[in-house]
Amino acid sequence: MASRAGTGVSVSFRSSSNAVEVVEPWETVEASALAGAAPWRNFRWREGQKHYSGSFWSATENDFVIYESRLELARLLFADFDQSVRHIVAQPFRLCDDVDGALRRHIPDYLLFTNSEPVVVDVKPRHRVGRPRNAFAFAWTRRVVESRGWRYEVWSEPCSTELENVRFLAGYRRGWLFDQGVLEQLRALDLAGVTLGRALRVLPDTPDALVRSAVLHLLWQQYWQVDLTRPLSLRHVLRKAP
Repeated sequence: MASRAGTGVSVSFRSSSNAVEVVEPWETVEASALAGAAPWRNFRWREGQKHYSGSFWSATENDFVIYESRLELARLLFADFDQSVRHIVAQPFRLCDDVDGALRRHIPDYLLFTNSEPVVVDVKPRHRVGRPRNAFAFAWTRRVVESRGWRYEVWSEPCSTELENVRFLAGYRRGWLFDQGVLEQLRALDLAGVTLGRALRVLPDTPDALVRSAVLHLLWQQYWQVDLTRPLSLRHVLRKAP
């Protein structure tokens, strides 16, 4: 008999400070303990492997975060772009429980700490989400995660145009590379309703390259927002973020 959601489920994680495995009841584990978890799996590289592993430098973390596929990298880009996300943990823990007489284990791909509740994320191509084994794992994980009042999502391919725009803006995510004086001047201007092309010309006495990079950095920070579902162009209209 399957246990009630969250009841009897254990969570295993490894501290990033000493790599010692800790096992606790899911119902009572502190979110702060999981915030310091090391990735559960080690990287695997072999000739002919189908997945693509790597490390992404995250502005949120000011450090590298691992991924095991290009789709996971895309999710990392969106998490890093999301101003409500304060902390990102890759492969944060393993959930275990006896489900209908069988041992069920699952390692989510990411744990995001946001301005509200934690978000547990599984990344899977859309065409594989509905496969029986995956659908069962995701449904079970959702019940377990939501029993804590946390949020759970299964994330698949995003809008391709939005992904390309976010990927482009990610090139301007490293805040220390930009002229702080130019950034301050731009923040002091009311540019809501102004086109991106016009925004690039509002400081005529400043080199174009400095203004352009600063404007795009502020778009990455979402100090201003634009419609990213359309290919980014000089005709995009800036709006102040809420």
